[in-house]
Amino acid sequence: MALGLKCFRLIHPAFCSYLATLTRPVSEMSMKIVNGRQQDHRQHTAYAGVPVRHFATKKAKAKGKGQSQARVNINTALVEDIISLEEVDEEMKSVMEALKDNFNKTLNLRTSPGSLDHIAVVTADGKLALNQIGQISMKSPQLILVNMASFPECTAAAIKAIRESGMNLNPEVEGTLIRVPIPQVTREHREMLVKLAKQNTNKAKDNLRKVRTSAMNKLKKSKDKTSEDTIRLIEKQISQMADDTVTELDRHLAVKTKELLG
Repeated sequence: MALGLKCFRLIHPAFCSYLATLTRPVSEMSMKIVNGRQQDHRQHTAYAGVPVRHFATKKAKAKGKGQSQARVNINTALVEDIISLEEVDEEMKSVMEALKDNFNKTLNLRTSPGSLDHIAVVTADGKLALNQIGQISMKSPQLILVNMASFPECTAAAIKAIRESGMNLNPEVEGTLIRVPIPQVTREHREMLVKLAKQNTNKAKDNLRKVRTSAMNKLKKSKDKTSEDTIRLIEKQISQMADDTVTELDRHLAVKTKELLG
């Protein structure tokens, strides 16, 4: 009996500590060392902690997904030895200006002599603007005349260029004089102009992608002498510039579509 009580006193602290550990929540478990002495030897008992993983809720994930990424604003002077961001910006702006110029010159509800000026005519000397080889004038609100007396050999090419200009024009020829009747503004004509506006916008986006790809290829040549973090920042800056230009292209298309449809 006495020997039993003596053994119980030796194991009692470890037993109580073990029971306390079992009754704790799993997330609060930690490494626990119990020291006991039996026959002058130290005994260690360890309980491994259990890691707790916190999972994000669907609501939290959706909230994070909808947040916009931080914009990059690199000082162009600091990276000019790697790539000229100013040149890239100018090239992207030129794509925008070309689309705006196209909208103003070829996608108008009311045809005027000025709208025919820059129609490209294929000649023996290359492509020339119509106003360089013909005299353009307004005969009446419904008729434009193009006098090809100075370059009669280009008359047929001029007629073809006018027909393929996308302005819904059907020219007629009398010798070296080209008569261009102005079509009525019908719903079908408006919708055709909107379709052309979308096609021209898509072409502009293709040109923009070429500018972006060219810039990225130039950047790749500097990867051996530039840190990865710097390369990633510049790539993000170029992509951001391209995205901003696409937004502007879409905005101009929306404005032009509203103008054409009335």
